[in-house]
This record gives sequence, structure tokens and C-alpha cells, in this order.
Amino acid sequence: MKTTLTDISVRALKPPAHGQTTVWDAGSPLGVRVSQGGSKTFIVLIGSGKRKVIGRFPIITLAVARKEAQRILAEKTLGILQPEQTETYDSAVKRYLAQCEKKNRPGTVASYKRLLRHLAFGTTKLADITPQEIVRKLDKLMDRPVEYHHTIVAGRIFFSWCVRQHYLDRSPMERIRPSKLKSERERVLSDSEIAAVYKTALAGDTHFHRIVGLLVLTGQRKTEIAKLQWDWISGQDKTITLPSSITKNKRTHTFTFGEAAKAIIASAPRYSDTYVFPAAREQVRGKPSTTFNGWGKPKAAFDAEMRGRGLKVAHFTLHDLRRTLSSGMAALGVSQTVVEKLINHISGGSQSPIAKIYNRYAYLNEMRDAVSRWEAHLEGLLARA
Repeated sequence: MKTTLTDISVRALKPPAHGQTTVWDAGSPLGVRVSQGGSKTFIVLIGSGKRKVIGRFPIITLAVARKEAQRILAEKTLGILQPEQTETYDSAVKRYLAQCEKKNRPGTVASYKRLLRHLAFGTTKLADITPQEIVRKLDKLMDRPVEYHHTIVAGRIFFSWCVRQHYLDRSPMERIRPSKLKSERERVLSDSEIAAVYKTALAGDTHFHRIVGLLVLTGQRKTEIAKLQWDWISGQDKTITLPSSITKNKRTHTFTFGEAAKAIIASAPRYSDTYVFPAAREQVRGKPSTTFNGWGKPKAAFDAEMRGRGLKVAHFTLHDLRRTLSSGMAALGVSQTVVEKLINHISGGSQSPIAKIYNRYAYLNEMRDAVSRWEAHLEGLLARA
């Protein structure tokens, strides 16, 4: 499309419904590229299908763009014009992740890949990506504050890398700052939230659903439940004994469980003679794999399942379920000593330093009472949900 470009006509250009369009100045190689988001960029045609970016309107005025176009064409004539950077978002991300794989753990690289996918500019040239377009994509994550925060951090690191690689002169995210996150170590789910999580866990039929159900009911650490072995479980006594080799404080830990937890364990298929939650594959990225170890995708799917059921739960981590049980039992009148014995917390509750060393009483009966009260509380929440 060609027209005589004026300040008024450039300002009046409307964004296309999809992609981008270019309006050329009649009688000159100067053009204005208009994106779907409404940004307008002056470009100059320097050859058949070859264009060079001058700058964005209105930061760059039409008069300045005309002069710059003349300078660029003069440099082309003299043979001193530097080639335009044509690196696209997708190609740059691919190279960036390839470098990350050489120095980061696979889980970290997978996280970067997921976060940069939120920006998803595809084959758009890096030089054509505007801060306004990035902000519009980030706005879609505003209801997920943690993901929003981490996407900004990952995006800033990526675009800074692009500058160091000389793909860009400046990062389009240099003025976009991540907001401060509230400490997640204080997160305790409300009654309606823990009911929603528990209800979703009971409705599912995967390793992750069962693990979440047991975390809600027992307050143990996720890695300890994921490594659970059949031989550690006493169905008759309704106890589980975790060996010191897998506990955080390196002490053997025996705790009780109730009827609800027993039902979840009983529902687990015997895919393995050893592990309650065996790994889906024997090897992951060339390393031996024995028990469930993939948390990111199942957690995201679990959260999406809750949203699909119309259950509202703010962002939470699986460790928050442990803190929620501890706080919930305290509200039910269970002593701190019993709670911390149940969840194998290293502080030892209200015991004195001497008592921690010499008091080897197992508190099994007290744990059974606490677990029974907690399960009854959860059943009550489900009934009212």
C-alpha cells in the first residue's frame, strides 16, 4: 500500500486485525510498519525484499525518519551499510536455551522454556518487539502472580543475553520490573482452599493426585511420600516408617495415618513390588529413575483441574499443605509437640533441648488422635463445600 506520508496520515494509520502491515511513502523507499498492537515503526527499503528499521513513531518523527532513510541509502551506495539484524524471537530462544543446557540443570532449562513461551513472539524479529507488546502478554498472567513474576525475570535475562549477542542494541524489557513476591513460607490455605485441594485429589486417579491426598492428610514432605515403599507401611497398625536415608533430619520417622489415607494407599495400583509411586520411565535424560519425580507439569494440570471445577485456590506450593496441616491441627487443640512429632519437624516443639535428646517416646497414640481429628475436620469441610 502506498500513500503520501505526513505526520497526520502516519498518526491516523489503523492497526490490522492480524499480524502487521506496511504503508509505503509514494515516491520514496520510506515506509511505516504497523503492528496488530498498534505500534508504528519507520523502515527503509534498501534492496529487493530487504528492509532496515529506522525507529518507532512518534519517538522518531517523520522528518527525522526521512533524513535517516537518506543517510542509510547513501551508506548503501558507498558500500558501508551494515547488514540489518534479522534474528527472530524463536531462533534466539532456541540458541539461548542451547547455551543454558550446557551450564544449567534440565529442570532449570525446562522452566526457562516454559516461561519464555508466555511471551511467544514466534517469527517476529527481535528488533520489532516493543515493550507495549510484552506488557500486553504479561497482563494475561496477572491472575497468576508467581508465574507473572518469574516470566518477567526470565524475559529480562533472555533479552539482556540478546543484547550481549548483539542481536539488539537495547532490551525492550529494561524498564519492566518484576514485582516483589510475598514470602510463600507463611502460606496457609483457608478452609475452602484445603477442601478444594483435597476434593480434587480424591477425584483423581494418578500418582500425583494420590500423593497430594496423602500430603493433605499426613503433612509429610512431598519427596518422602513420593519415595514411599510398600514394606514401610503397616496396614494393621496404620503406621508408616520412613528410613533415615530419605528423611530431612536423617532420623527414622514413624507416623500414623487414618482411614482416609488408608483408602488412598489401597487405591494405588501395584505397578511395582517395591514402590507405591514408581516412576513412569526407568530412565529420565539418561539417569536411572525409580520413583515419581515430575512435579511441574502435574501440578500445573492439577491447578487447571481445580479451575475447571470452579474451585478457587490462590497459588500454593505442595509444601504449603504441610504448613496448613500443622496450623489446622493447632486450631483443633493438638499440642505442638504432637504435631511436630507427626510431621517430623526438627525443632521438637515445646520440648527443652534435654528432652529432645532423652525423650524417645513415640507419641503414637497421640498421633492417632490428632490424625483422627484432622480427618474428621476435612470430612466436615467437604460436606460443607
